[in-house]
Amino acid sequence: MSELELNLSHHFLIAMPAMTDPYFAKSLTYVCEHNDQGAMGIVVNRPISLTLSELFAQINMPLKPAELEDVLVHFGGPVQTDRGFVLHEPNGEWQSTLHINGKVGLTTSKDILQAVGEGKGPSHLLVTLGYAGWAQGQLEQELSQNAWLSVPADERIIFELPAEERLPAAMALLGIDYATLSEEAGHA
Repeated sequence: MSELELNLSHHFLIAMPAMTDPYFAKSLTYVCEHNDQGAMGIVVNRPISLTLSELFAQINMPLKPAELEDVLVHFGGPVQTDRGFVLHEPNGEWQSTLHINGKVGLTTSKDILQAVGEGKGPSHLLVTLGYAGWAQGQLEQELSQNAWLSVPADERIIFELPAEERLPAAMALLGIDYATLSEEAGHA
């Protein structure tokens, strides 16, 4: 580790306009964990055409809260797209939870889905298939190549705004309008 240790856990990564990778173009990614081994995040602005009621039917679980039936599952990233990831607030005590900060957790165990189906789950959640992962030093390299902007995350953007409003809201945290970004970033 260098003396300028970078930890972007609980930060948003905003894809720059020049990002051509189809998985990440115009994406907003929430970094769940970032350390000297690499980074892991969840894309939070890519709903897919699968509802929670359809997902619960596929895994043979009841979904009792009617208000959750039409909630869309999201594409969380290109890694393990056959596996569910639940980004949620508050943290809670589940079998397999990464506690990101005092408020937000990422859970991969089925017990959280059982609780959600029974109406006993976390008050805020985003269910995704897949996640985004970076090898050791990869995210730092992409940042140095101006692929991403980063800003400390505000979980309200994830849990309280519709998917299409999340990227502009994260940009607003930086005081920037996404439409004004050019494809070429410069250095002062």
